[in-house]
Amino acid sequence: MSYRDYQYDAEVEPYSGVSPAARGAFIAQTYLHLFGAILLFVLIQVAIFQSGAAESILRTLMRSSIAWLVVIGAFMLVGTIASSVALTARSKGAQYLALLAFVAMEAVIFVPLIYIANKLTPGGGMIQSAAVVTLGGFALLTGIVFLTRADFSFLRGILMWAGVCALLLIIGSIIFNFSLGLVFSVAMVALAGGFVLYDTSNVLHHYSEDRYVAAALALFASVAMMFWYVLRIFMQSRD
Repeated sequence: MSYRDYQYDAEVEPYSGVSPAARGAFIAQTYLHLFGAILLFVLIQVAIFQSGAAESILRTLMRSSIAWLVVIGAFMLVGTIASSVALTARSKGAQYLALLAFVAMEAVIFVPLIYIANKLTPGGGMIQSAAVVTLGGFALLTGIVFLTRADFSFLRGILMWAGVCALLLIIGSIIFNFSLGLVFSVAMVALAGGFVLYDTSNVLHHYSEDRYVAAALALFASVAMMFWYVLRIFMQSRD
C-alpha cells in the first residue's frame, strides 16, 4: 500500500526565468525537506512503538477488511488534499502542515508492516536492510536524472495507468482475501522507481522555486512506496 499507488500529483508547469543559482537553492531546499520528512517519519514510528500503540493499531487494522478499506479511503483523502495544498497554497505554514499530515498518515499505515517485520527479525535487521536497498535505489535513480538531465515527464500517463491498476488489485485483494505475491511486490518496486524518475525530473525541470515543500512531499511518497515493497520482498522471501 502506498500513496503513489493511486494518487497522481497535479501537473507542474515548466519553470522559466530562474537563475541557475536560484534553481540550485530550490533543489537543495527540496532534498533538505525530503531528509526532514524521512527523519520525521522515523521519529513518529519510534514514538508509536515506544508508546505501545503499535500493537493496538495492528489489531485494529487486521480486525477486518472494512478497517483497511476505511484506512485506505482516509489515506487517499489526506494524500490528495496534502498534495493539492502543498502545490497551491501561498502560506508556507499550510504547505508544511500538508507535509506533516501526509508523513504522519504514512507512518500509521506502515505500523503493521514494520511490526511484523520486526517480529520476523528481532532487532530490526530486515527493516534496516530494506532501508539501505531503498536509499541505494533512490540514490541511483536520482543520479541518472541529474547526470543525464533527461525530462521524464513522458512517464506521467504510464504511471497513472499503472497506479490505478495497482490500486484496484490492492482493493480486490482486501475485499476478496487473496494474496498479492512476490511478483506483484517486484513490479511495485519498479513502479516506485518510475515515480522517482518522474518526480526527480520535475524537481530538475518543472517545479517553481517556491514549491520545494510540494517537491519534497512527492519524493517522500515515492521513497515510502519503494521502501514498503522492498520490505515486503524481504518478508516474502522468508516464507
